[in-house]
Amino acid sequence: MPKKPAPKKRLSRREVRDLEVEISFLRGVVHRDPDFVEALQVLGDAYTKRGRFDAGLEVDEALSKLCPHDPMVLYNLACSYALTKRHEQAGSALLRAVELGYSDFKWLMKDPDLESLRKHPVFEKIKPKLKKIRIKVH
Repeated sequence: MPKKPAPKKRLSRREVRDLEVEISFLRGVVHRDPDFVEALQVLGDAYTKRGRFDAGLEVDEALSKLCPHDPMVLYNLACSYALTKRHEQAGSALLRAVELGYSDFKWLMKDPDLESLRKHPVFEKIKPKLKKIRIKVH
């Protein structure tokens, strides 16, 4: 399940409250079943929407251990690393996602969660590797 882009506008009080209720509920679910992948995915998405990027990163790191060969999980991990300014790790996770089959390159080039990565010198280093995988990145 792809994450929604990081919030660009300020959330309303109601949106904040609803997200906090969702996060609280999902934290309880995950506490009872730490391997519940779907709950973790929704929790990570909620953290990102709420702007709690470090918490979202923790969830995505847990998911990457549970699903180490899932390209979408690794793509979301790359997004979380980029949102927390860990660009080297973001680049590595993104390459791994592509190697495992992630292929929505139009989205990759405009995903707001990856904006800081695309502007970082590490992205220039990974472009040739993406091309080597026969991907055209502009």
